Amino acid sequence: MVRIGIDLGATNIAVGVVTDEGKILHKAESPTLASRPWRPVVDDMISLSRRALDEAGFKADDLRSIGVGVPGTAIGGMVVFCTNLGWHDVPLERVFREAIDKPLYIDNDANVAGLAEAMAGVSAGVPNSVFLTLGTGLGGGIIINKKIYTGAHGVGGELGHLTFVADGEMCTCGKRGCLERYASATGMIRLGGEAIRTHPHSALAIEAEQNPSNLTAKMIVDHAKDGDPTAMMVFDQYTHYLAQGINSIISFIDPDMIVLGGGVSKAGAFLLDAVRLALKNYIFFRTLPYADIELATLGNDAGIIGAAMLGE
Repeated sequence: MVRIGIDLGATNIAVGVVTDEGKILHKAESPTLASRPWRPVVDDMISLSRRALDEAGFKADDLRSIGVGVPGTAIGGMVVFCTNLGWHDVPLERVFREAIDKPLYIDNDANVAGLAEAMAGVSAGVPNSVFLTLGTGLGGGIIINKKIYTGAHGVGGELGHLTFVADGEMCTCGKRGCLERYASATGMIRLGGEAIRTHPHSALAIEAEQNPSNLTAKMIVDHAKDGDPTAMMVFDQYTHYLAQGINSIISFIDPDMIVLGGGVSKAGAFLLDAVRLALKNYIFFRTLPYADIELATLGNDAGIIGAAMLGE
């Protein structure tokens, strides 16, 4: 028996045929084309699932379950809110099972990535972990005793929307001051934009042609690694914001490990060392042990593996 895992993103749909042990046997992908209504997107997910299963040499009778990771909130079989896709109250389970009558499980994409790392990645050796995906936004996945924790109303892992700065930067969710406005790649780019306005002759500003819209998080990290003082200042501010957010998570969850994934995590040891160092300034009780901070190891496959693992 095999499982199907679907990683639904605003840019790409990735589907994998996965073993019970979390090994991907075959993948199929296509662009999401997120500006479309939800139904054509779901139809593409169904078509890709059938294609992946067929190309891997399996039939529907070999399929145990289907799992879907979505960039939003799901309750039961319904995707209730998915801002990057413009989805509200999409009956994903009903539509999917009309086409492929197998058990369907849905959860937030950061949750399923956290589950993947807990089952087959860097946090596989500990029971309790928190996964943070540092990308355009900041997603969170809480894993307690190797199971996803989402709380009473399905939003327990929305760590990017913790209020970090009272009346701070406007967030895409409609609130102000959310952690993701400060500790995501977008947050780093915003800090970089402010910095190059006041340091127009820095190496960072010159590469960006003094235009904040040309900045990327990778550009900032690369110039910080090269010793550009402006980029180093931005990176230092960013890692302190991230460390403050991590400290809040440690204070109310106290996990064994916090795993950093997403695009910013590709900075590798440069990011990890800086965050670990900054975190020491904020830990409540420094003589007590606290969560290990580690980098995710499964990369882009985490969404597929974790989604597949949602099934029993």
